[in-house]
Amino acid sequence: MLQMFVLITSGGYLMAQDLHFSQYFNAPLLVNPANTGFNPESDYRLGINYRNQWANIGSPYKTMSMWGDAQLFNNRFENGWVGVGGMLFTDAAGDGSLTATKGYASIAYHQVLGYDGLLSVGFGVGGVNKRVDASKLTFNDQWNGQFFDINIPSNEPFYYTSVYYMDLSAGINYAYFATDHIYINAGASIQHFNRPKESFFAPSVSNNTVEPRYNFFLNSNIKIQNLWILNPNMYYSKMGNATETVIGMNANRNLSGDGNSQLILGFYYRLGDAAIPMIGYQVNNIKLTFNYDATTSSLAGYNGSQGAFELSLVKTGIYGGNDNTKKLKCPKVVRF
Repeated sequence: MLQMFVLITSGGYLMAQDLHFSQYFNAPLLVNPANTGFNPESDYRLGINYRNQWANIGSPYKTMSMWGDAQLFNNRFENGWVGVGGMLFTDAAGDGSLTATKGYASIAYHQVLGYDGLLSVGFGVGGVNKRVDASKLTFNDQWNGQFFDINIPSNEPFYYTSVYYMDLSAGINYAYFATDHIYINAGASIQHFNRPKESFFAPSVSNNTVEPRYNFFLNSNIKIQNLWILNPNMYYSKMGNATETVIGMNANRNLSGDGNSQLILGFYYRLGDAAIPMIGYQVNNIKLTFNYDATTSSLAGYNGSQGAFELSLVKTGIYGGNDNTKKLKCPKVVRF
């Protein structure tokens, strides 16, 4: 009962909002398909994300993803290239083992504009499967006066325990390379713009469609001497009546002088929900980052202010060569 009460009274955020990561910048294809292949200093990226949320309230939410993207046709387009990528997500939550499995493919085109601009457009298509084990759920009409009795018929009109649908997304980014030490980029995307139908009930009972999700982000990299790279950024997402706003900054400290060893420190705040400290370490082209979401909303009274923890692992690389031999097409890239 406590878990059901918390989910209903916590503002609809979990009932309506999609999969999400606090480290949204380490799940770039989830945020915007135009991010596919947007990594000027390398040819490809591979990433893993894991999030465990509300572990001390009933059945926790567990979200996992694997993703990768790569640049193609660098020599075929003048001052441009194509990015291709793919991602796989799984999410399991609640006593009914509500599970979502999502697989997406995305493509983007990146074009250098003048001496200091880069425009990117992208498109994504995916397949989604959602499943629920109705036998593990209890409902109001199964209350026998003392406890919920699963042997009493619930009379809930479940017609499916598994549903499938196609999902479409599109996005655009623009990056401005102001100097050798500063660049700024911003992007916007729309997900579920085909409004797929998603319901476990017969169409005559419920014909629910997935609301479009709108994502916006603003990001900047600022290099200070050869010691720090500061990365202030913000992210906003809206889906139906649910919104999410995250603002903060992470900073990379050059530990080795050549940038091959870096300490990562950061702090973010999800408005009305959680404070998010972050720490990580990067060695050569492998980056491991950890964050913890400390609940600041009214939910703190139920979960003891314990929200979620999250891990991400990202590897970048150059096709058959040394990372230092990459011939950058972008005007300027902020890096050690």
